Amino acid sequence: MNLFKKRNLAQKRRWRIRKKVKGTTSRPRVTVRFSNKNIHAQCIDDEKGHTVASASTNSENFKDLLPNLKGAEKMGDEFGESLSKNGITTIVFDRAGRKYHGCIKVFADGLRAKNIKF
Repeated sequence: MNLFKKRNLAQKRRWRIRKKVKGTTSRPRVTVRFSNKNIHAQCIDDEKGHTVASASTNSENFKDLLPNLKGAEKMGDEFGESLSKNGITTIVFDRAGRKYHGCIKVFADGLRAKNIKF
């Protein structure tokens, strides 16, 4: 399958999911993105259109993390901690068109370990 077609199909999956998944002030949307080198996580309030919290391996705190299972677990724990500090207890989890297994599942389990409900 050619790369252009795979990217188009992935984008269509993201759009299809985003039509259904909306973040509110009381229950913001958490999205996570794994690239080959980095992990990016954001907590977004779609009603106001702004980011409540974000974390990335580009920041100094997470510079040593890799986008693998161990890195996803640590990032999920730390991101869950920052959400708790901001007073967020319930979220909507946006997996951005990826299957719920591997790094995505480990990241979500790290959030659940910090009593974030979704």
